[in-house]
Amino acid sequence: MNKRMYADFSYLILLAASFGAVMVLGVIVAAVIFHTDSLHVDILIDRYNSGVIMSEIFLRFSYVTYFLSFCVALYEVAMYKTGQRDKIAMISAFFIVATSLMFSAVYVPKILELQAMGREATNSDTFDALHVGSELDFKILAVTLLVLFVRRLMLLRLR
Repeated sequence: MNKRMYADFSYLILLAASFGAVMVLGVIVAAVIFHTDSLHVDILIDRYNSGVIMSEIFLRFSYVTYFLSFCVALYEVAMYKTGQRDKIAMISAFFIVATSLMFSAVYVPKILELQAMGREATNSDTFDALHVGSELDFKILAVTLLVLFVRRLMLLRLR
């Protein structure tokens, strides 16, 4: 295998792993943390403390999304420069970079800032709007990761 094949394979693994991480965090981790009352153990965490735990998880995941956005931008710019331009891949890459940076640089810090102000701040309309925005951002990230993965796989098959 040549260097190009390793780069392509590594890129696809990164996209697939990132999609898997987004799905696990959004579907499994959040569901368990915010619904401790449904577990058959003597652990009951209120909504505020569940949010604090989830925020810490997302803060740590934001480092992954910074790395992801850097790698996607680097790979897609390299593809563009070598003449392997694809509209779907470029649009998906743009949305991945934009949503991952919005998540890491805007939503997570703002949510942590409001949580630091206490329970009252997390019960505000501002927090609710911010939270809904972050959920939408995360869903767009998941969809565009899947689209870019499938598109890049299709383009590799055509070569």
